[in-house]
Amino acid sequence: MMRSGNPALKESTFLDLGTGNVVRGGDQVMTLNGTVNKTGFLLLLTVLTASFAWSQVQITEHGVVGGAPYLWGGAIGGLILALITTFKKTWAPVTAPLHALVQGFFLGAVSSIFEARFPGIVIQAVMLTFGTLFALLAAYRTGLIKATENFKLGVVAATGGIALLYLASIVLRMFNINIPYIHDSGIIGIGFSLFVVVVAALNLVLDFDFIETGVEQGAPKYMEWYGAFGLMVTLVWLYIEFLRLLSKLQSRN
Repeated sequence: MMRSGNPALKESTFLDLGTGNVVRGGDQVMTLNGTVNKTGFLLLLTVLTASFAWSQVQITEHGVVGGAPYLWGGAIGGLILALITTFKKTWAPVTAPLHALVQGFFLGAVSSIFEARFPGIVIQAVMLTFGTLFALLAAYRTGLIKATENFKLGVVAATGGIALLYLASIVLRMFNINIPYIHDSGIIGIGFSLFVVVVAALNLVLDFDFIETGVEQGAPKYMEWYGAFGLMVTLVWLYIEFLRLLSKLQSRN
């Protein structure tokens, strides 16, 4: 998408893959260091609100207490802000931090619920998420994984299929109809979660390519926020899928 001749992207900036340094064409273009710093800032915002939501959720013998506002507010608010950011990229310097804050409430509530049922699962999911991030980043930087056009098409198609399946599952649940197997802890359910984890992880490669291409083409400065936003969305998705996979595995014990 970034190589499509967008007039906002010019040849004033490129990334020296040999040294890993960023050669800047000016102060108002996207840089690798700027994107990394903004990703770290968004991650910090997410952790802050997630920690607060975690502390507000209580698990009693009667169920979850105090989690609904953070769970549903974070999920709906995060979706709205994500859509705004996607369609209005120039607003990313404002909407990306807001999305990180709202998403943190959702993650804190979800994590607390999973942790109450499966002690230790959250730290495992966090370690797996960041382990996957750094492993794929290393593979991408060394050329072991390349974001070719066929690779992009395959990942996008698989991601779209998963999204449609999840949407269908949500709609059917409103009518008390469950899609069999995929949410169970059986072999098929675990296999499905593994597949989704792999697809979510491969989306990180697309994020790396997007950021690198933006730097190479001298994309506008606000695209640092958009690149950081995209990377955070993928990391959140990957983390949630690791929670689902680990919970299915622990349910079999």
